[in-house]
Amino acid sequence: MKLLKLIVLLVFCFSCKENQDKKKLSKANDVFSFTDQFKGAQLNESYWNYDLGDGCPNLCGWGNNERQIYTKENVSVKDGNLIITATKDSTGYYSGKITTKDKIEFQYGTVEVRAKLPLGSGLWPAFWMLGSDIDTNTWPACGEIDILEYVGKMPNQIHTTLHTPDSYGKSVNTKISTIEDIEEGFHNYKTNWTKDSISFYVDDNLVYTFSPDVKNEKTWPFDKPFYLIINLAIGGNFGGPEVDDSIFSQDFIIDYVKVSGSN
Repeated sequence: MKLLKLIVLLVFCFSCKENQDKKKLSKANDVFSFTDQFKGAQLNESYWNYDLGDGCPNLCGWGNNERQIYTKENVSVKDGNLIITATKDSTGYYSGKITTKDKIEFQYGTVEVRAKLPLGSGLWPAFWMLGSDIDTNTWPACGEIDILEYVGKMPNQIHTTLHTPDSYGKSVNTKISTIEDIEEGFHNYKTNWTKDSISFYVDDNLVYTFSPDVKNEKTWPFDKPFYLIINLAIGGNFGGPEVDDSIFSQDFIIDYVKVSGSN
């Protein structure tokens, strides 16, 4: 019995250490790195969570009148890629959304994704970040960093945007970059986030820098840990409202996600 208790205690201690390691990225003064190259045959749930459903009852349509229902089945890992597939059947639209909330959270650093966009009017793929205090400091007070947004009805355009309490719900702090071949193959989308500024790059070309002269809780809610989000929305206030039903299915393909830096 004593031996059994010792084994249980050791397992418990190992579990505690593992959980602490997962949260290291949110500690001050750490040098950190995180990479997911999506090897294997399934999503690594040590890093990622699934957001499921339609956001109801608290955030129906995910706050944007989006049409999709998020499912696990619309998220897959194959041949070294994460694939989020948008589909439609006689009952509705379906897609996928994953986050690193409570698992991979960090303050400052370089964040990069290599991705291939889906095509078609009504699609809205995104790679973005939210403040980890969102449960107690609701949007937009928690802050939002949109590294990649693409809207199928507006081809050749990449949106990079910051949402703050000062710009509540409006894309005031934003840049729309026109890139003629952006739908062709894979491209790199990156942000460099420091205590002074947030800069955005497409294929290593600087497209936008955000650095307000006055930094306070309303203009700069970015001095705290954030977590990652990858999703493919359908319709909604930004992606829609019209959706071309002839396009389905469509894939949002992610080659890798990388985070590196020091807090």
